Amino acid sequence: MDTIKNYMPELTDEKVSLLDHLSKLLLEWNSKINLISRKDEDNIIPHHILHSLSIAKIFQFKPGTKILDVGTGGGLPGLPLAIMYPECQFHLIDGTAKKIRVVQDIVSQSGLKNVTAQQVRLENHKESYEFIVSRAVTRLGKFTSWLNAQNIIKDQRHDFPNGILYLKGGEINEELRETNMRASVYALNKYFDDPYFETKKLIHLYR
Repeated sequence: MDTIKNYMPELTDEKVSLLDHLSKLLLEWNSKINLISRKDEDNIIPHHILHSLSIAKIFQFKPGTKILDVGTGGGLPGLPLAIMYPECQFHLIDGTAKKIRVVQDIVSQSGLKNVTAQQVRLENHKESYEFIVSRAVTRLGKFTSWLNAQNIIKDQRHDFPNGILYLKGGEINEELRETNMRASVYALNKYFDDPYFETKKLIHLYR
């Protein structure tokens, strides 16, 4: 876990321990259900845990913030962020029931009190949140087309607009034009020197 502490020295020992426990649980479940590429298991910390936490490297959530993780899979990026922000509320959704069962088991084993998980598709989910986070679920235009306006609370409590925080790699200009939303793009290789982040970006979409 030294890799994470190098980039995020503000993490307490308790949070580092929880992140380490999370990575072990993900690997344990990955032997039963395909959550991440088996070829990538040795890189679970930089490629999955740290990648998820890159949102927190750029944006800091205030206590009480409600955040929805869409297409969470095995709990990424929601679970690392929930460990980072224990005073925020995270709701993790995915259309695949077995993945949600994995998330619920990890939440239980980790003792996380600020996380709930549900099998539901975004377009059928009507709750309100201040932010939606996601990790390369689909093209940005398709993702935003699923989004009902009710899914983002209009009340503004942060120094940056409520909206979507989307982790994605590669060329995104064409996809951004499909969204009809304002966007700020952050190249993650400016924050992390691991080669994995060379083409990775965090996209902040808002109205």
